[in-house]
Amino acid sequence: MTNLPPAHASKVSHGCFCCVQKRHSSSSQSRAAATSSPSAKHLIIMVNGIVGSANNWKFAADQFTSKYGSEVLVHCSARNSSTLTFDGIDVMGHRLAEEVKEVVSDSPNLTKISFVAHSLGGLIARYAIGQLFSQSETMPANNTEEQETSEPLLGTILGLQPANFVTVATPHIGLRGNWQLPFLCGIAFLEKLAGWKGYCVVGRTGKHLFLADGVGSQTPLLRRMVSDCSQGFFMSGLKAFQRRVAYANSTYDHMVGWRTATFRREYELPKLRRQPLDPKYPHVIHIEDVPANTEKSSTDKKPALCPVEEEMISGLRQVAWQRVDVSFAGTVQRFAAHSTIQVKYFWMHSEGADVIAHIVDNFVL
Repeated sequence: MTNLPPAHASKVSHGCFCCVQKRHSSSSQSRAAATSSPSAKHLIIMVNGIVGSANNWKFAADQFTSKYGSEVLVHCSARNSSTLTFDGIDVMGHRLAEEVKEVVSDSPNLTKISFVAHSLGGLIARYAIGQLFSQSETMPANNTEEQETSEPLLGTILGLQPANFVTVATPHIGLRGNWQLPFLCGIAFLEKLAGWKGYCVVGRTGKHLFLADGVGSQTPLLRRMVSDCSQGFFMSGLKAFQRRVAYANSTYDHMVGWRTATFRREYELPKLRRQPLDPKYPHVIHIEDVPANTEKSSTDKKPALCPVEEEMISGLRQVAWQRVDVSFAGTVQRFAAHSTIQVKYFWMHSEGADVIAHIVDNFVL
């Protein structure tokens, strides 16, 4: 694992979201700054998306601490912000892993851990848990340089019980496919051009998102991240969580397509409904529980249009997920759906407050 210097501020919430903690090189200073409430047992790591910051999760962090109080320690990651999000999913994943280690080290009473991540942050979190996962002592150590494990293992994250892994508008199978980057309007030429030139705008991260990082016989990173391999226990890390949930905008998200956010094949997209499932959550229009499918290839009669997409979809479905589809149609804020679903800034994205409430209310402590 690459050790990267903790050069940025971290934000931690103990019953409120107001305390900005700076990590210093001195271990004693670092530990003193991040000592958690004695009653906090559950650590919630919140991860921002591309060109984002820890402040993007402020509203959601407030809702968690308002509902659960001193039971939770909410840590909004600040290690990957602004243009640092161009450095690549692997580099950012290592940074996040080191940050989580520091928080856990400073909070010895923790017993559980959860992740809530927006957009690119979901991929960063998936990479990080692949580094932080420790398999149970009863399981064989069969992860080698040349071998991928076909069956995810059981274990913990830094010795903590993994509870919730929640992604919000995350491009789980990348942005290379048709309509996966919606602002290109499905125009094939523009989608191909974005795949070729994406790294010119967002660096190594662009190569990873468009699966353009494979050189020679090397497999692109996102394809590696749907299995356990020498680079990390990616699927075992996901399987260890009690629940995995993927929230997605079904319409008006110009940055992340509906299919990649829910790793669906085109023919699996449900028909949209206008009425909410529950008046308490007016923008939540569909919930689907997807059981684990241990088959590496799809047993469905209809194949995916792209074999690479099929590989990633089948890989992610080795573990059970819940999909939550969201629609802001009919609201003024629908055109900023990618940020509204997170309530990035309340004064601009307040329509997404019910989605955050749904995340908080369904959380497993």
